[in-house]
Amino acid sequence: MFKRGLLTVLSILFILVITGCNNETTEETIHSHLEEAVALEEDFENQQQEITELEEKEQEIYNQIIDLGVEEIDKIKELANEAISVIEDREEKIAAEKESIEASEDEFSNIEELINDIENEEALTNAENMVEVMNQRYESYYTLNDAYMNSLSLEKELYELLQKEDLEQEQLTEQINAVNDSYEKVIETNDAFNEYTVEYNALKREFYESTDLNVTYDEESEAEQKE
Repeated sequence: MFKRGLLTVLSILFILVITGCNNETTEETIHSHLEEAVALEEDFENQQQEITELEEKEQEIYNQIIDLGVEEIDKIKELANEAISVIEDREEKIAAEKESIEASEDEFSNIEELINDIENEEALTNAENMVEVMNQRYESYYTLNDAYMNSLSLEKELYELLQKEDLEQEQLTEQINAVNDSYEKVIETNDAFNEYTVEYNALKREFYESTDLNVTYDEESEAEQKE
């Protein structure tokens, strides 16, 4: 059974230094919304380690099950129920993760009306490109979320099958293949999400550089994020 840690968010720390101005410009307001959207994804990032740990725990349980003989059905049932409980914990983490992304998307949407007020043509073009890619990123996340939740459902079915005393090998093989195929979809959509994340960060940086905002980049923080 294939397991994979879900998602990687790459973010760059942008610091805005505003001097000699009490009223925010359009670009400054956009900056505020962009960085708040990043902050709202912190819980999304915080879920990653816990999800990975739960995946590893479930993998250990699965390995124990396949090492048991059919005559040890009581132990298999016990471990299978434990694995289902772990899957349910993963579902809760994924739900919390999705809420974080939804909050980020809601905050990000505030800039769509603002970008039309950007007077600098280059900055306007960069902002439009940035918005387009970020919206694609959100869509790719929801596709990924659906794929991952489908995989969890199939895994539950697998552990329910393993508790059957009259389980046939063909039925078990089909279910294992279904789980593995579903994780191939997870990998594919996860890669797309990460690609959009990288592209968005690059476009956001281009947008900042094309404005009059005094923005600096914490390169050390960026390196830590990428690691």
